[in-house]
Amino acid sequence: MQIDLNGKHAIITGSTAGIGFAIAQGLANAGANVVVTGRSQSRVDDAIEAIKKESPNAKVEGVAADLGTAEGCQTLIKQQPSADILINNVGIFGPQDFFDVDDDTWQQFFDINIMSAVRLSRHYAKGMRERDWGRIQFISSESGINIPSEMVHYGVTKSALLSVSRGLAKVLSGTQVTVNAILPGPTRSEGVLKMIGEMAEKEGISQQEMEERFVKENRPSSIIQRLATPEEVASMSVYAASPQASATTGAALRVEGGIVDTLT
Repeated sequence: MQIDLNGKHAIITGSTAGIGFAIAQGLANAGANVVVTGRSQSRVDDAIEAIKKESPNAKVEGVAADLGTAEGCQTLIKQQPSADILINNVGIFGPQDFFDVDDDTWQQFFDINIMSAVRLSRHYAKGMRERDWGRIQFISSESGINIPSEMVHYGVTKSALLSVSRGLAKVLSGTQVTVNAILPGPTRSEGVLKMIGEMAEKEGISQQEMEERFVKENRPSSIIQRLATPEEVASMSVYAASPQASATTGAALRVEGGIVDTLT
């Protein structure tokens, strides 16, 4: 299958590292004009340089903005008023005892993980509907279905993204705009590797040993029995953004290694 996204303008939020960066790289490799976003200009510049290093002919731009705020979303919208592809990837996570998660932390997770996606989708979906073509994705998580006891607040935000994704797909019914959620499992992103590295140092074992233990102890139902790579997740995202995925909408596309033990 040859995915050709030449002429398509793609915005990927939170794309200076990890899954977001891998998606940006994958879309650029498919010919899309890619917009990388991050909170700092230096991180955005580094990501653009890295993409162009692998794909010298890639068309890449960048916007530095805090998308966890309404003002940050407006900064992005002002600099990039329209898009054919919107990947709502920006998000935060972190294990914390339910009883220690205060109101401010709940609000922070809500603003970054949910409202950034709502605000941007609300804007960019209008143009997609008018042009009768578009792709919107919400990077959710298997944690949105399999709520982790150590990250209830995170799981709740990822469940909400599933609802927004399905609902927006219905809003855009009858158009050539598709809306889907992507559900990664534990992935070797920058944040996850840092967390596991800290756990490994505390336990006095290697990073690899800690990764294996993490999967066995925290995601024992995993079929692949390992962390996924950002590139594996990105492959699903790039396909869902392609013309070939025109009949896939309102779906929760799982890239979680079989952790969720259901048939659908």
